[in-house]
Amino acid sequence: MVPTSLWRTCLITALCSLVTGCALPALDGRSESHAFTQAETADTTLGQALSGERDAHPGLSGILTLADAHDAFAARMLLVEAAERSLDVQYYIWRDDITGTLLLDALLRAAERGVRVRLLLDDNGITGLDKILSTLDQPPNIEVRLFNPFSLRQAKILGYLIHFPRANRRMHNKSLTVDNQATIIGGRNIGDEYFDASEGVLFADLDALAIGPVVADTSADFDRYWASESSYPLELIVPRTQSTPLRLHNVAADLSRTPAASGYVKALRESDFIARLLDRNLSFQWSKTTLVSDDPAKGLGEASDGELLISDLANMLDTPTSRVDLVSPYFVPTQSGVDMFTAMVQRGVQVRILTNALEATDVTPVHAGYAKYRRALLEGGVKLYEMRLGADDQHREKAGPFGSSGSSLHAKTFALDDQRVFIGSFNFDPRSARLNTEMGFIIESPPLAAAIGQAFESDIPANAYELGLDENGQIYWLERVNGEQRRLDSEPGAGLLKKLGIRLLSWLPIEWLL
Repeated sequence: MVPTSLWRTCLITALCSLVTGCALPALDGRSESHAFTQAETADTTLGQALSGERDAHPGLSGILTLADAHDAFAARMLLVEAAERSLDVQYYIWRDDITGTLLLDALLRAAERGVRVRLLLDDNGITGLDKILSTLDQPPNIEVRLFNPFSLRQAKILGYLIHFPRANRRMHNKSLTVDNQATIIGGRNIGDEYFDASEGVLFADLDALAIGPVVADTSADFDRYWASESSYPLELIVPRTQSTPLRLHNVAADLSRTPAASGYVKALRESDFIARLLDRNLSFQWSKTTLVSDDPAKGLGEASDGELLISDLANMLDTPTSRVDLVSPYFVPTQSGVDMFTAMVQRGVQVRILTNALEATDVTPVHAGYAKYRRALLEGGVKLYEMRLGADDQHREKAGPFGSSGSSLHAKTFALDDQRVFIGSFNFDPRSARLNTEMGFIIESPPLAAAIGQAFESDIPANAYELGLDENGQIYWLERVNGEQRRLDSEPGAGLLKKLGIRLLSWLPIEWLL
């Protein structure tokens, strides 16, 4: 029999070897690059077309919201195809599916025609893409980096557990910047479910296309992340594949001919987005726009409070005088948030919040983290709405700025006093506040703010449950369908076991992870 002490020694040795083997490589010799200035790209087609617009609105940025999923996909594809000098692309999730493959192929084609492409992806959201990204990383004009990567490629969950304090921090930022002349930021990741092509849960979402000074700020922010200590060249993490770029082109071409891709091919074929952009025929809202972003050191737990996006949003939320309209798919206010919103109501500020109903959410623990605060928010005078599933066909076709009622809410935005709007990647939850890196725009635009306020008057009540308290302090849900209203006294879409699970999850000390 082997002595217990020997087994213990062998186990400790094996674990130490595993941890050592999971260590990330050194970043010595990593290449350096910086965004081209807007002056350096002024001679591009986009630069020449947009210069007159910028000159006519000095100091302001042009903002165009992209709520329609197909339009959001077409805008990205067409901007990539229009790029002449540079593409800086940063995302949390990039799927190995139709839209993900088509966009990767578009990036590859851009690199092949001489555009410098920098692609920065969070390693937690690229399941199944190692070989494709390695193929993409081969041409000389393109470089792929992974944020906070896992050294174990086949068993990421093991690496996640071993390096939990670091691996639990993810890059949630989302931006696509072309020639430092135009950028798209917002809530959408890259994948069929975010562009309305999936047969599963669809993510109703909101992006903003921007031109003007805030684009340069977005490029400078990308440079910060590209050069951060969490950003690793793909070649240091992923083994080089034998596949060639031609294979990616062929895969994309085959996918584009499938019935599932028809809606996207049609959107691209029929879109006049680039033509209208170049002809100065898009209805931009010209506004003072500020980029807010976490310091990338947050990915290592090394950013101070003053370097966090939450500090900027806290300052913004400290000033409303009449109304706050907030949309957040993953809403976990914590007790401090309840106190803040309740204090606003007591000062005479109307507070309206839209999040996902239990039946619409894709992350049940987050709903549990939110559900335990519902009663306190309602008692404090906050108006709560929960996006539902299964509304009537009319609203499925057109349900306003936050997508169809058959969709899981994924937009992240709020408006203050019909004056200012935030659009970005930030969820109103502890994870966005303290763990993940985030970004977004604060836009001084009464028309955009008024549009969100109007949605709470019409579209949202038609597509969401409105919550209330009965005479006994119990929560009920009001549902409006085809002009009729009915009251539900039990959580919609939840059986006894699911309700019990939510209750148990709400008791666990996991709020800081949500």
